Amino acid sequence: MESHRRAIAEEILIEIGREIPAYTRPLEGAFGEGLRGGVEQALMQFVAMVRDPETSLREEGRRVYVALGRGEVEAGRSIGALLAAYRLGAQVAWRHLADASIKAGLEQRESNLLAESIFAYIDELSAESAEGYAQAQAEQAGEIDARRAELIDLLTRGTLGADPRALAAAAEAANWTLPREVAVLTWREDLGRAPAGRLPQNSIVRGDEQQYVALIPEPRNAARREQLLRAFARIPSGLGSCAELRDARHSYAHSRAMLTYGEEMDLPGIVAADDNRPILIANSDRLLADEIVRERLAPLDDETPASRERLTETLLAWLRHNGSITEASEELHVHAQTLRYRMTRLRELIGDGLDDPELRYELEFALRASRS
Repeated sequence: MESHRRAIAEEILIEIGREIPAYTRPLEGAFGEGLRGGVEQALMQFVAMVRDPETSLREEGRRVYVALGRGEVEAGRSIGALLAAYRLGAQVAWRHLADASIKAGLEQRESNLLAESIFAYIDELSAESAEGYAQAQAEQAGEIDARRAELIDLLTRGTLGADPRALAAAAEAANWTLPREVAVLTWREDLGRAPAGRLPQNSIVRGDEQQYVALIPEPRNAARREQLLRAFARIPSGLGSCAELRDARHSYAHSRAMLTYGEEMDLPGIVAADDNRPILIANSDRLLADEIVRERLAPLDDETPASRERLTETLLAWLRHNGSITEASEELHVHAQTLRYRMTRLRELIGDGLDDPELRYELEFALRASRS
């Protein structure tokens, strides 16, 4: 076998090129050199191990087969083609060994042991390549995660979205398909990352010691939104407004505001900015909001805490339903007459201002802001 090693190697390479679709291209360049070197190294080392059964796979040989496995990741192929090539190479080598065994007059038992040894050897080579493949996959995944974390950071800080070419390049490096719109989702690190695996397709995530941040593509899609709500049904989290990529920083700010609000109000699941815009407005200028609250709700200051709570709840429902007693009472689950009684009391305290559109607007804002 040693004297015919190069001829056997060439035959193996021809068979691989003919039988393995992934390797039908010419065996040239680094690809051809690597595969040819792997075949020759395998034959040479096998001969050495046959001569001395105590010989193990040398470190040099291990590096060759680990490198071949890593190369499959870089080429974008599965490990299956390489392992199939190993098995095919073993079959070609065994044909030559079988002929030599007959000529040498080996007994059947010895031939069987030789056959077993060559396929056991191929299993060892396959294991080395599989390890190299796994290593490269892990490194590639780690690099992509780092690229995605960088992309999220740039978008949420607003330093990338205004440059389409830079954005496209960063997205390509992160292996991320650019969506038309996104919404930013945030949740606390100590709640765990488990839900991240159930995010809608094409979502990307960045985590640090403080929180996790995810970019959710096409958030207006009803099915995707429902999937998100289910995945985070028990995880306090904030979902920012739907925004184009260049405005992702605003969605991020809104998501953080919603996360804080949800935690303060002890709300489970996702608190969405698009459903709580009055809270965002109130928090955008807290000084002005507090001033409006103090001024417009001052007439209720002398009420007992229980009475004040009932009256503010009633007034907000009444304003929300454009002064409809029936709809407001249904919302609060009280009798219409009870609601009329409360509105009479409110008119005594606030006066004709309840009929002033401008004042009603500020009253509703004050009531919403006082609850944020």
